[in-house]
Amino acid sequence: MTNSPSTNRPGTDPTDTLATGTATPSAARAGRREWTALAVLMLPLLLVSMDVSVLYFAIPAISADLAPSGTQQLWIFDIYAFVLAGLLMTMGSLGDRIGRRRLLLIGAAAFGTASAVAAYANSPETLIAARAVLGIGGATLMPSTMALVRTMFTDPGQRAKAIGLWSGVMTAGIALGSVLSGVLVQFFWWGSVFLVNLPAMALLLVLGPVLLPESKDPRPGRFDWPSVPLSMAAVLPVVYGLKGIPSDGWNVRYVVAITVGLLFAALFVRRQRTVEHPMISPALFRGPGFAPAVVLNLVSSFAILGSAFFTTQYLQSVLDKSAMEAALWSLLPSVPIGMAAPAATALVQKGVNRAYVVTAGLVIGAAGYGLLALAGTDSLWLVLTACGVLASGIVMVISQMMDLALSAAPAESAGAAASLLETGAEFGGALGMAVLGSIGTAVYRHSMPSSAPAGARETLGGALALAGRLPGRTGDALAAAARASFTDGMQAAGIAGAALLIAAAVLAAVTLRKIHVKAG
Repeated sequence: MTNSPSTNRPGTDPTDTLATGTATPSAARAGRREWTALAVLMLPLLLVSMDVSVLYFAIPAISADLAPSGTQQLWIFDIYAFVLAGLLMTMGSLGDRIGRRRLLLIGAAAFGTASAVAAYANSPETLIAARAVLGIGGATLMPSTMALVRTMFTDPGQRAKAIGLWSGVMTAGIALGSVLSGVLVQFFWWGSVFLVNLPAMALLLVLGPVLLPESKDPRPGRFDWPSVPLSMAAVLPVVYGLKGIPSDGWNVRYVVAITVGLLFAALFVRRQRTVEHPMISPALFRGPGFAPAVVLNLVSSFAILGSAFFTTQYLQSVLDKSAMEAALWSLLPSVPIGMAAPAATALVQKGVNRAYVVTAGLVIGAAGYGLLALAGTDSLWLVLTACGVLASGIVMVISQMMDLALSAAPAESAGAAASLLETGAEFGGALGMAVLGSIGTAVYRHSMPSSAPAGARETLGGALALAGRLPGRTGDALAAAARASFTDGMQAAGIAGAALLIAAAVLAAVTLRKIHVKAG
């Protein structure tokens, strides 16, 4: 592609950040073509992030139509996230070798085809298989989009703005997915939640080859195929265990799964350190700020999804909102969220030390958790405010950590670097739900009256279902006790989340203060 800063022509080396974090004079500024290409890249990013939550309201309609078993319903919902998490590192490394644009277009074709199959699935097995292929496609799209942003925008200031937009679109996609599914299922059939993917993927396949530059590692070495099953064996059992803990507690099978995954993770790391051409080069972690960026990005996902475990239930089960009402109310906090990443980028570009901006974002996030800890059983506006404050602070952190990590990584390893960020985010989200969910559940069970039926002392949903079958004041009293106990658990999780983010703020202040990136 002509006039592209990612073609490695003389004078425009994409590796524009030195160990000191300052830009080299060779960094070329992106023009209209690159910004238009960024808009094209937002399409797959928006849809992949939406697919995380798009089934929230469609599951009841799917259950009525396809009649899946309980196990099949769980796999319909979870298989996408499992496959996505398990293949991120593989696809990021593969894109560095065969070309990120090529992998993106292959993934778009797979994602579009699987979406059509899912929309017209006539059995649970077909839908599960289609969702699995969607996960494969998503695993190619996520790191490819981020890596292409890294190679298209070699000027640090422009790259920071592009990554800020990337972060905002990703966050918006997760919020919009559940609302869109509710609207589509209300007016159309459940398959429509998948068909919305087709126009965007078709547009990407048409415009991608024209607008997106190809980029890859010019000296990739042999692809290390044994690392593929090792990486999946490390990621999938841990994600499975962490996702199961919030609903079923510390069941022995989840503990065993996490332990097995950690053992394979140790084997994976050992292989990356000893093999001649590793899938994930250990040298990535020697880049200035890369390791802290991955850790703080993981903590950010922990905070976002850990709070969502409570706030979604609070809106529906404590405040008794319908699923659609809860989804629409949850859109309100997205207004300040959309301004958070650009504000953080502007501060850094004006010369404010990135460490101070990230630390401030984490403190703001901790304040959001603090507000959550003050909520009662009728605190709609306080909880919405807490969500807005928390997410705004965390989006500031995410945008800066993505920019720092991609700046620290050499351009030839942009796909691997992006995949590590995304894999860390998957772990962080699952860990947040597991840890904070366990704290909330423990407090809930402790707060419930000992006279309450055993089933009601396990979960809020179980208590409300049982209360609905009890007569008059007895049922009302049980429901009120369960809602109060759940709120107690949310308050405890809020305190724990605030403490974690304050600790992360200290970590950010210490580890990032000597890393200066000259933005623009």
